[in-house]
Amino acid sequence: MKSHHIAHRILRTDPVMAGLIGAVGPRRIAALGGLVSLEYRSPYEALGRAIAHQQLNGKAAQSILARLAALFGQRFPTPEELVAAKQETLRGAGFSYSKIAALKDLATKTLEGVVPEAAALEPLSDLQIVERLTTVRGIGRWTVEMMLMFQLGRPDVLPVDDFGVCNGFRLAYGLSGMPQPRALAAFGERWKPHRSLAAWYLWRAVELERSGTLPRCARRPRIAIRKLAGKLAPTTRRARQKLTKTKRATAGATRARRGGALVENRS
Repeated sequence: MKSHHIAHRILRTDPVMAGLIGAVGPRRIAALGGLVSLEYRSPYEALGRAIAHQQLNGKAAQSILARLAALFGQRFPTPEELVAAKQETLRGAGFSYSKIAALKDLATKTLEGVVPEAAALEPLSDLQIVERLTTVRGIGRWTVEMMLMFQLGRPDVLPVDDFGVCNGFRLAYGLSGMPQPRALAAFGERWKPHRSLAAWYLWRAVELERSGTLPRCARRPRIAIRKLAGKLAPTTRRARQKLTKTKRATAGATRARRGGALVENRS
C-alpha cells in the first residue's frame, strides 16, 4: 500500500480529521500535502531567511532579502560573507540590530559546523535537530519545525506552538479556547507518524471555517485549553451576525438593569 494511503487511513481513525480530509480532499504524502518547498535551500539559508521574516509580513521581509541579495550578486550571502559584512551595510538593507546579531551568529555557527548541510542532519531525529539548531541566536523551536517540514520534508512534525495549527484545532474540534501546547502534543500522538500532514489539515480548517464549509464536531474532546487574552474575531458572516445580536441583547439587558435600579432608588 502506498505511503499516502497509509497516512490517510491512520488520520481517518480520528473522526474530526476524517471530516477535514473529506472536506479538503486527500493529499499525497510524496509532497507532504503540499508542504515541501519546491526550491531547495540549505539549512543555513533557510534559517537566515526565517530570521529576516521574524515579526514582519511577507512582503516587507522579501523586500529586505532582495536588498540583501543585491549586495552579494543577487544571491544569499555565504557564511563567510555574512561574517565579514559591516553592520552599517546590513542596516542599510533593512535589518535591525538584533537580526544582524542573529544572522552573524548563524553564519559563525555554520562555519563551526553547528549548522551543517542537510545531509548531515539526515541521521538525526527531529528533536536532536531542534536542540542543535536552537543554539543559534534568534532561532526558536517553531522556526526549526517549519524548516523540518518545508525544507527537510520530515513527515512527523506537529508544531504545537503554531497559532494556525492551534486555531485550526480549536475550530475543528469545537473548543471554546486554544489548546494548551502540551495537551495538543498528547492528543496528536494518535496521528503518528504522520503529524506533519495532520498539521496541514489543521491549517486548512481555518480556511474551511472562513468559507463556512468546516465540518461540525459531533463530540468535543476533553482537553486542557488556554483562556483567550481577547476575543478571537469571528471568521464567518453568520458568526459575526450572531456576535452582533449577542452584544445588542447584552447592552439592552444592561440598560434595563440600570433603569430598574434607578426607579428603585427614587422610590
